[in-house]
Amino acid sequence: MVQALRLATVADLPAIEHIVEAAYRPYVVRIGRKPGPMLDNYTALVEAGHLHVLVLDGDIQGILVLIPQADAMLLDNVAVAPAAQGRGLGRRLLLAAEDFAREAAYRRIRLYTNEAMTENIALYSRCGYAETHRIEEKGLRRVYMEKDLG
Repeated sequence: MVQALRLATVADLPAIEHIVEAAYRPYVVRIGRKPGPMLDNYTALVEAGHLHVLVLDGDIQGILVLIPQADAMLLDNVAVAPAAQGRGLGRRLLLAAEDFAREAAYRRIRLYTNEAMTENIALYSRCGYAETHRIEEKGLRRVYMEKDLG
């Protein structure tokens, strides 16, 4: 299993959009609408250099969106293709996000997820993220979490 994490290119957009659609589709019924990541402009994220892809044996199997903010790195999206889930790739992407944040001299990494995505909240908690607050934004109930990178 050969893995590589690299910046995404415009040529990666079909694979990125496929992964996002497949990874978030199960949540549509639970939330009652498309989750925020299904509405994002991935062309703009690629062009801004915010999107990384995880390549596994030659195929893109995961994505990572990181957006620098004034006081923390925002982990805006992490998604793994459903066929590749259960192999620890999500955790690998979380660790990579933390490494990128440290390399950019951030002391904290922040993320948010929909409160209906309870399994994601549990994963982030197990990985050391602490809930900071809940808020409704853009019609979505979001849970914000942070991790101190010390």
